[in-house]
Amino acid sequence: MPERKVAFLGLGVMGYPMAGHLKKAGHDVTVYNRTAAKAAKWVAEFGGRSAATPREAAAGADVVFACVGNDDDLRSVILGENGALAGMREGAVFVDNTTDSADVAREMHALMAKTGRHFIDAPVSGGQSGAEQGTLTVMCGGDEAVFEAVRDVIGAYSCAVTYMGPSGSGQLCKMVNQICIAGLVQGLAEALAFGMNAGLDMDRVLQVIGKGAAGSWQMNARGGTMVRDQFNFGFAVDWMRKDLGIALDEARRNGSSLPMTAVIDSFYGDVQRMGGGRWDTSSLIARLPKKRG
Repeated sequence: MPERKVAFLGLGVMGYPMAGHLKKAGHDVTVYNRTAAKAAKWVAEFGGRSAATPREAAAGADVVFACVGNDDDLRSVILGENGALAGMREGAVFVDNTTDSADVAREMHALMAKTGRHFIDAPVSGGQSGAEQGTLTVMCGGDEAVFEAVRDVIGAYSCAVTYMGPSGSGQLCKMVNQICIAGLVQGLAEALAFGMNAGLDMDRVLQVIGKGAAGSWQMNARGGTMVRDQFNFGFAVDWMRKDLGIALDEARRNGSSLPMTAVIDSFYGDVQRMGGGRWDTSSLIARLPKKRG
């Protein structure tokens, strides 16, 4: 892969290792983070440089990546006197790995197109472990030719990079992903609690049914920890509620009915009220009554 000059904005639990994979792939990486100490720590670990503002980080970059919290956070690192757009050269590409709305993706795509820059919405799936291992799945929206120009760079931290369609399509695909996960985790939580209350050896149950039609990544990766009330695996309930809120808002706009998703979102609200806002999303089982052998 030819070396690119890259900026990465946002060094949270996802962005920190993702930026590290870009550096390990041989790219010239400059990072920005609101907490400067985190950026300094990243530079000490991986090399590269840090910048005081998104504008400084983006200056001269071929590709500017961002992995921040939500629509407002994305606007804050792109817009304004010290935003990335003010520093981006003509022809540069902004790749947004944040899970945010399709509306903000279209908004930023249109804004950058007016100034000769490009925007790709590229939310990721795979959680903290996927970011650390460089095995994320990335779903992308925007202009296909622009996507193809940066596909290999995105591949530094992913195992699958797929073009989904026009601007906003990546974010819409991520909404589908989160709706699926919510249903899977709730079904798994109910099944495991049922098995525990029935007095079954749940390790043996998981071993058996994980090989059949009920098997899933969620079951194989989280089933054993769910029955042990272990919920410290990176993708927090607070983030899932943000994601489901985006999906529910979009559903109201496009006429979709998401009754189960709305109920499960409220269940995650229960977990937040239990003090589990930073627990992993598999913590849905925590709100169910369970007998322990």
